[in-house]
Amino acid sequence: MSYLTLLVEKKQSYIIITLNRPDKLNALNGQLLADLHHAMTQAQHDSTVHAVILTGSGAKAFAAGADIAELQPLDGHSGLPFAERGQSVANLIEHLGKPVIAAVNGFALGGGCEMALACHIRFASENAQFGLPEVSLGILPGYGGTQRMTRLVGRAKAVELILSGDRVTAQEAQKIGLVNDIVPQEELLARAEKFVQTILTRSQTAVHAALTAILAAEELGHIEGMTFEAERFAELCNTPDFKEGTSAFLEKRPAKFQHF
Repeated sequence: MSYLTLLVEKKQSYIIITLNRPDKLNALNGQLLADLHHAMTQAQHDSTVHAVILTGSGAKAFAAGADIAELQPLDGHSGLPFAERGQSVANLIEHLGKPVIAAVNGFALGGGCEMALACHIRFASENAQFGLPEVSLGILPGYGGTQRMTRLVGRAKAVELILSGDRVTAQEAQKIGLVNDIVPQEELLARAEKFVQTILTRSQTAVHAALTAILAAEELGHIEGMTFEAERFAELCNTPDFKEGTSAFLEKRPAKFQHF
C-alpha cells in the first residue's frame, strides 16, 4: 500500500518505514499519524514481518515535532483528542510485539522525539539532536514524552530536559541512556539493519516473549513482574523453538528456528 506521508519498504522479514514530509522536516501532522498508525498495524498483523525500522527522509530530520499549524488552534476541548491521537500511535509502536528500531537522522524534537522514545532501540546519526521543547510553546509533551523520558533516563534528567526544553546532541543522548549507538549519517540505516539481521537469527517466539516481559517490567510491580517472567519462561519451554535451540546447542550446530 502507498501512503501520502510515508515510504514503506519490505526487506526479507522486516520493513523500513520512512516518515516522508521532507519539506516540513517530517513534522507529524494528522495525515502522517494516521498513515503511521495504519502501517504499524499492518506490520503487527503480518506474520512475515518480524521487525520494523522507523526513520525519516532526508539528512536533516527524523521528525521535527508536531505540525504547529495544526497545534495552534487547539483549546481545552480539542487538545485532549489531539494528545490521545499521538499517544495511540506511540503506544502501538511500543506494544507492537515486534522489535521497532528508530534510526534517528537529524532532529527528533517534540512529537518526533516521543515517537523515537516509543521505539525499543534507538540508533542515531552523528548530527542527531533530541528534545522536548513543548514548554516553550506553552504546553507539555503530550504523546507520552513525560512518561517514557522519565523511564529511560531517570526522573532528575527528565525534569531537566522537559522543563528547560533544551536539546541534547546524539553524544549526550547516548551518555544518559537515550541512544544505543551513534554512527555516521551514511551508515545509520545499515547499522539498524545489521541489528535486525541479528534478531532474525534468534527464535522469534522468544524475542516476542522477551519484549513483552521487558515492557511488563515498566508496568508491573517487582513481584508481579517476576511472576510474569516465570510464566513466559514456562510457556517457551513448551515450544518447538526451545527444543530446537537446546538441541542445536548440544549438537554444536546452528539452530533452525520456525519463523511463522
